[in-house]
Amino acid sequence: MNLKFLFLEPFFGGSHRDFAEGLIANSRHEIHLLTLPARFWKWRMRGASLYFLKKISVKDYDGLITTDLMSLSDFKALCKPTPPPALTYFHESQLTYPLAPGEHMDFQFGFTDITTGLAADRVLFNSHTHFNSFFSTLPGFLKMMPEYRPGWVTDEIRSKSSVLCPGCRFPAEKEALLPPDSRPPLIIWNHRWEFDKNPGDFFAALDAVLDRGTDFRLALLGENFQVVPKPFIHARERYGSRIIQYGYLESGEDYVNMLKQGSIVISTAKQENFGISVVEAIRRGCLPLLPNRLAYPEVIPEKFHSDFLYENQDELVEKLCFLTQNYSEFQEKREELSDAMGCFAWENMIDLYDEELEKLVAESYTD
Repeated sequence: MNLKFLFLEPFFGGSHRDFAEGLIANSRHEIHLLTLPARFWKWRMRGASLYFLKKISVKDYDGLITTDLMSLSDFKALCKPTPPPALTYFHESQLTYPLAPGEHMDFQFGFTDITTGLAADRVLFNSHTHFNSFFSTLPGFLKMMPEYRPGWVTDEIRSKSSVLCPGCRFPAEKEALLPPDSRPPLIIWNHRWEFDKNPGDFFAALDAVLDRGTDFRLALLGENFQVVPKPFIHARERYGSRIIQYGYLESGEDYVNMLKQGSIVISTAKQENFGISVVEAIRRGCLPLLPNRLAYPEVIPEKFHSDFLYENQDELVEKLCFLTQNYSEFQEKREELSDAMGCFAWENMIDLYDEELEKLVAESYTD
């Protein structure tokens, strides 16, 4: 069965871009992509559906694919002719996303998540962690309404929701890892340069390691969509020649080569529903240091939790010191972790996605 889908992505950057491009490149179905740049996410949620309405015709498609940063309910209500069945992929949720310093919650974004979930024929979450946090938070969110609370929506959305981890854009076959060399270990930051990834705690841990006399090199990767955050400006001054890369690498090949040189990838995130950047780094040979929360305990096999997950900032510092000083002793676990991440390669995930898309269309004919 070869079907034709329209993928509407209002925030084409980071994990959203990785997911869309990976799905399209690997699916056996024909998927056409329409996007908007990855900026002004609040306005994307408010208005992207209105932009897309005038840019496409849905009549030639068997199904729609959308993500959570678009109001699917607005799109379906205004679209003529009636659109085909829609699958929405939730990378994040405004019900559970942490607020930036000084920011107050705009309840309308949470309700957009809700109406999008109701309007979708099928909803996929990128981890069990995300699924569970969404549905545990949703009833309390609805109870904030002063009266006439639509408590039924929790079960309605849950009834058509499930979990499917994103595919990752690396080969399914075993990776050949670079052997360690005599230089100080290379620490990788390959997350967005934004508050929810908590760079302050990351740099504080590096400072503590330096204060103990332990040396390292540093690659500050990841996308920065607006003004460079102050912690990164200060880091450039603080770490000087230890920094071998400062800023996003446009070339995918250069990015992969940098990860292959890496020794340790660290996350101090306040919000992470899957962690594609961490999985990519581990696959290329980086040892992880990750908080024992969010989606990380789900993504990292349990046998490695005691070595590579930390409970608090003090434990992060202790484990980082130990890894940087004893990096060469972890090569077997480095290989095992890399192999474990292979399950997330698109080649290993794509059949599950294609089956979801086929089911989406098939069920629309039986309704």
